[in-house]
Amino acid sequence: MDKEAQAGVDVWKYALGFDVMRVVKCAIELGIPEALESHGKPISLSDLSSSVGCPEISLHRIMRFLTHHGIFEKQITDAPHYPGSVFYAQTPLSRLLSRDNMGTFVLVQAGPEFGLTAKDLKAGKGSGVEASPDESIIWNMVIDKEYDKLFQEFLGCHAKVATSAVIDNCSKIFQGIGTVVDVGGHEGTAIGMLVKAFPWIRGINFDLPDVVSGAPLLQGVDHVGGNMFESVPKADAVMLMWILHDWSDKLCVDILKKCKEAIATETGKVIIVEAVIDEEGEDEYTGARLALDMTIMSSTVNGKERTAKEWAQLLDAAGFSRYTFHYMKAIDSVIEAYP
Repeated sequence: MDKEAQAGVDVWKYALGFDVMRVVKCAIELGIPEALESHGKPISLSDLSSSVGCPEISLHRIMRFLTHHGIFEKQITDAPHYPGSVFYAQTPLSRLLSRDNMGTFVLVQAGPEFGLTAKDLKAGKGSGVEASPDESIIWNMVIDKEYDKLFQEFLGCHAKVATSAVIDNCSKIFQGIGTVVDVGGHEGTAIGMLVKAFPWIRGINFDLPDVVSGAPLLQGVDHVGGNMFESVPKADAVMLMWILHDWSDKLCVDILKKCKEAIATETGKVIIVEAVIDEEGEDEYTGARLALDMTIMSSTVNGKERTAKEWAQLLDAAGFSRYTFHYMKAIDSVIEAYP
């Protein structure tokens, strides 16, 4: 990888910026080092979950992040009764993180302010597949106006980076498409870039009415207000960029069904632009994707970054007949799903 590409990877890591110490703090609060030590041998996710009182799904995400960073060790067993199963083991570093060693020092250094805690995890944050009454709270809460402006600017910057990658690597998926609706497109950055790159497309930027009311005029793009949980404008293709990772599996299926209703059964498709976690291998973006997963766990109630298997389960549940994964040299991948 050339220096410019490596710099891009590094920027993603810094931008996502999920400090390892913060997740280590959760592990110490949960008592994971002590649980592994008292078990005396590598432990399964199920047994570790029972030991520390944390749901398996969210605990798996925490351990996936920490084993990537070498805090704990992941082992694949070939034992007759557990072929291919994942077990977790101590490392010299993790042994130092018990509370009777350096654990309390790390807790003090990490400080009290952090959006993800052992209490949250034990209560089920990040593990629910069912919709939660407060699942949309992050999007409804009152945010400091200056921070909200900065957050919207960040979304626009991400849209530019992700859409550029899609245009450069996946231009074929837009051949023969007349209309594309970008669900949750904010001010229309992504759809505006697609229409400019592929001028045969008519773009629809679809978001909440108060969002699109302030969107700038864009050639070839219509701004439409609405709610993706109720209906999605009709189009040849529907695009979801960095939308589904905010929601539980159940609500993702609901959104995907609405998108499926908006396209033609014979010729339509849904284009998903999201991170795809690979638990079997790694590339230069793996660390950034796992950091993004921790950020989503911290910032939402039931959102998460998903593996290809988890994406397939959602698409199957939503009634799609087939789907194709396109992997790019980027944090995101593209998934084409057909009715």
